[in-house]
Amino acid sequence: MAGEATGGGQGLTLLGLWASPFVIRARIALNLKGLTYVYTEESLYDKSELLLNSNPVLKKVPVLIHDGKPVCESQIIVQYIDEAFPSAAGGAPILPSDPYDSAVARFWASYVEDKLYSTWVPVFRGRTAEERVEAARQVFAVLETLEQAFKECSRGKTFFGGDTVGLVDVVLGGHLGWLYATEAICGVKVVDAAKTPLLVAWAERFCALDAVKGLIPDVERLVEYNKARRAGLGLPLLLPYMELQQ
Repeated sequence: MAGEATGGGQGLTLLGLWASPFVIRARIALNLKGLTYVYTEESLYDKSELLLNSNPVLKKVPVLIHDGKPVCESQIIVQYIDEAFPSAAGGAPILPSDPYDSAVARFWASYVEDKLYSTWVPVFRGRTAEERVEAARQVFAVLETLEQAFKECSRGKTFFGGDTVGLVDVVLGGHLGWLYATEAICGVKVVDAAKTPLLVAWAERFCALDAVKGLIPDVERLVEYNKARRAGLGLPLLLPYMELQQ
């Protein structure tokens, strides 16, 4: 695995934020392809001129800069990496070559984007403990659907992509840190081996990959980040719902 570097490598620079699941998925894709890249940490409050010039429409991370040309939006970045570096050393294709399998992968990747993230946002930003708990319960319902998706997509193999990591693995995998942190944030366990055993086993295998190690943030660090962001957004600091009921 090549990973983060201080040199130019293949002319790749990634602008990101350590806690962002969208940035994490882009970094995983780069690592899966064995690519060397420069990683630049951005600030939510003091965005660099490079970021603003590279993504003037949305002004957000991640942005991949390849030989001076910016590519924005995480799923587009992941697919760009797959297409731009099809034969990178040691890197298997992220999207299947079969058109139908590729369409299925894109569907579930979009499902993660549309359903999982939007459902999870109130866990992070909810104004009341009850709101956060209800959001976590909805997140769990989405994960139950993804449990069945894994069963169908993996066909009894290791990852959503089969024997190797694919698009759905990368897109969902970027969220794992925050999913693990949900229990500490609001008292609801959403990654539950008793209820979604296939997904939990998949997550353990995914996090153990060399391309992923060191990228999924620790729960404690994410909880502190959540507290800081809530303060910055003017939201009340809430104890987990279970603590409030004691």
